[in-house]
Order: sequence, then C-alpha cells, then structure tokens
Amino acid sequence: MINLGKENSLLNQFIAELRDHEIQQDSLRFRRNMERIGEIFAYEISKKLAYKNLEVVTTLGAAQVPVLEQQVVITSILRSGLPLHNGLLNFFDKAQNGFISAYRKFDKTEKFRVKIEYISAPDINNKVLIL
Repeated sequence: MINLGKENSLLNQFIAELRDHEIQQDSLRFRRNMERIGEIFAYEISKKLAYKNLEVVTTLGAAQVPVLEQQVVITSILRSGLPLHNGLLNFFDKAQNGFISAYRKFDKTEKFRVKIEYISAPDINNKVLIL
C-alpha cells in the first residue's frame, strides 16, 4: 500500500479542499479536485506498471522509449467515482473502461449492505485492472 498523503504535495491541498465543509458545497470545485486526485493517482500508479522499449523514429534519428507493456482497464463505481475515473483517463488515454452500479441498501436498523445492480466491463483476463 502506498500512502500518497504522507509526503508534501498538491494532493494534500486537494484533499483538504474536499474535506472543507464550505468548499464541499461548490460542486464544480469538488468534482475538479476529484479529477485532479485521479490524475495524481494515475501518475503514481504508472510508476509501478511494466514497460517495454519502443523504437521511435524522430527527426534526429531513432530513440528507444519505454512505453507501457499493456494498457489498463479502469473500473469505477458509478456516479461517485466518475470524476476520479476521468482523472485517471486523462493520463491512461488508451485505457478500457468498466463500471459498477452499486449503492448502500439500508435495513430497518439503519445497518446497510452494498447492493450491486450491474457490472459492465471488458474482459480483464491478463490485463492490469485499476479499481
């Protein structure tokens, strides 16, 4: 597990704004901060993925560039996870997408269970899944 909030970075500013009870009321800012956090997550996750060298022909000649060995599948819980999902997609632009429709189903004692209505996802066998 990696705790990105332990180190000083802009991530902490965005999280502070998400938690601030006054700033939370600004829906646009809340969504944008969630998207920014998704972008930071994507960058940090990318450091842990497998890479292969690709020869790229440039105007100055050929260069070996490490590129992702395989693309990822990004799967989110619908509605609440969409801004974070979009932030990840801003970096993993070739990613496939999956979605889960789930919500809290409360009983009479106010306890709840997670109710999953449907899952829509591509084949994830032999792929990197970000959930």
